[in-house]
Amino acid sequence: MANPTAAMLVIGDEILSGRTRDANMYHLAGKLTEVGINLTEVRVVSDDEPAIVAAVRALSGNYDQVFTSGGIGPTHDDITADCIAKAMGANIGVRDDALKILQAHYDRQGIEMNEARLRMARIPDGAQLIDNPVSAAPGFSLGNVHVMAGVPAIFEAMVAGLLPTLTGGQPLISETVRIDRAEGEIAEFLNILVAEYPDLSFGSYPFRFDGAFGTNVVVRGTERDQIERAAERLRSQQGKPNSD
Repeated sequence: MANPTAAMLVIGDEILSGRTRDANMYHLAGKLTEVGINLTEVRVVSDDEPAIVAAVRALSGNYDQVFTSGGIGPTHDDITADCIAKAMGANIGVRDDALKILQAHYDRQGIEMNEARLRMARIPDGAQLIDNPVSAAPGFSLGNVHVMAGVPAIFEAMVAGLLPTLTGGQPLISETVRIDRAEGEIAEFLNILVAEYPDLSFGSYPFRFDGAFGTNVVVRGTERDQIERAAERLRSQQGKPNSD
């Protein structure tokens, strides 16, 4: 049985402007690989309601799980929660369970619950809260869409709590084979392996080192024996460094 599929939606003008380098995709991809959920697509959209709504609807309909990061804070441009509610046809408002979590957090710190912080207690109807052990403000899951913060430390903590609640598949295994030959020289052999091992994926990544061309081939799949056999076949193509 095939592993579940997933997509990620990264939300924020700061990502698209280059002011912030996204680390959450890298983290999520690794964690999904460990639990056997195949991350198949990643999109980045600005803080724009129509763009977010359209992306959520498209991804939610095409994949088993959708993970979002960014846009659930206290400021005016944190519109993700409202957009998710609109995309999924749900009402949204301050929820008692989310408010209770936030109020307790701010009471412990002696901080006032103002209108800005209250925004983070707005949760769509029917959503399940995602725990935030770092700064308390919860994320949420609505249908197959999981909404989390953009701050990497908080995102990672939310992912750690969320993933055990999801159905995964067989963990993906990978092996990298370095071949000191140019990509064009091994392409035909790679095509043969792709046909022989339909359950594996082969990624070809050319490089140049000390003036010579080479290729790193990454073999991925769920069956270690198949991966090792394919990797050994690849090593048989090893040759002297060349220039292409």
